[in-house]
Amino acid sequence: MRLNTLVGLRWLAVGGQALAILVSYFGVGLSFPIVPCLVLVAASAALNLALRWRFPLSQLLSARAATILLAYDILQLAGLLFFTGGIVNPFAILFLAPVAVAAASLALRQTLGLLALAAVCATLLTRWSLRLPSISGEDLSLPLIYLVGLWSALIISATFVTFSAHRVAAEAGRSASALAATELALARAQHLSQLDGLAAAAAHELSTPLATIALIVRELAALPAGEGLSDDLELLEQSVDRCRSILAKLSARRELSGQALGFSSPVELAEAAAAPHRLLGVSINVEGEGPEPAPKCPHNPGVLSALGNLIENAVGFAESAVTIRVSWTSSTVDMSIADDGPGFPADILARIGEPYLSRDSARRSHGADAGLGLGLFIASIFINRSGGALHFENARPPARGAIVAIRWPRHAYEQGQGKVGD
Repeated sequence: MRLNTLVGLRWLAVGGQALAILVSYFGVGLSFPIVPCLVLVAASAALNLALRWRFPLSQLLSARAATILLAYDILQLAGLLFFTGGIVNPFAILFLAPVAVAAASLALRQTLGLLALAAVCATLLTRWSLRLPSISGEDLSLPLIYLVGLWSALIISATFVTFSAHRVAAEAGRSASALAATELALARAQHLSQLDGLAAAAAHELSTPLATIALIVRELAALPAGEGLSDDLELLEQSVDRCRSILAKLSARRELSGQALGFSSPVELAEAAAAPHRLLGVSINVEGEGPEPAPKCPHNPGVLSALGNLIENAVGFAESAVTIRVSWTSSTVDMSIADDGPGFPADILARIGEPYLSRDSARRSHGADAGLGLGLFIASIFINRSGGALHFENARPPARGAIVAIRWPRHAYEQGQGKVGD
């Protein structure tokens, strides 16, 4: 809560209290101690001026400071009611105002403290206060049962306002948090869409210099050369062909995004994602288990690309093997990708999946030059779009390596929800 909020509300109270006192005394003709009442109103005005002079109005109040200021408002109102009839005064209903403000902005503990203070003040005013005189000059004398009814109504109303306002404020806070999370997800999705266009543009721009490199490699290969140079040229030509294949995939990403490639079980999906990475010197084992029939899903290019990124990352850091374990039940489909490498660094484990981690923080082992985390970010987006959830962890000692666990609700897996391009 900002200080300006409480100061503004107190100025409103000062104006209303001063107007009520002057109209009641001079306009209606009620006889009550006007000087003490005006002193209490002036005290609130002086407090506002002191706060305005001492602190910037934009300052955020701590829970303790806000509680103290609202407690003052309750005590100041109790003082006014003491001189003007106590709980019989219709303005006793204003005890609800500070309690409602606290319920909407403070924790339940502070709010209950202010509610208890208001209840104590109302209870004391039923026994000790100056009587409110009538217009004819006679003191009003109400039956005890009526006073108890007024007290009960005030306490019950204050309690109801406290819990209902606190509940509504909590719901509003959760809605605001959900909206912020939604906006963040939309921003990440927009970022991913921009990367898609950037990849297609990069593929187009790189195709020309890559064709030139391929032409020069072929011309050099035709010249007489030693055995070592011939092997190098052959390797270079293979690398050029692989670059062309990658660029072709980037260029065709948008066309592939809306195509269904048939149906596959979780094991078949894992095999399809692992196939391009089996010739990189690291063994990839796919293990699957679950009750028959196995769930089937439409091949989603986004999910296939995401799994490929995760497997490629595991292969890049594995020492000798990557194990993909797949299991399913009547309600879930689980897949884990585990390698026997150094594992994720503890300092970035909680932030994996964020784009553009620094190279230093993204290093999974000393001397290993890691990427910027973009592949894991893209994989996370695609898996989330398909209805799944990713979890990153390290193997428990004495085992080593990183583990990426994915879980889909079975109905989401079978329906192929969240296709890229949706």
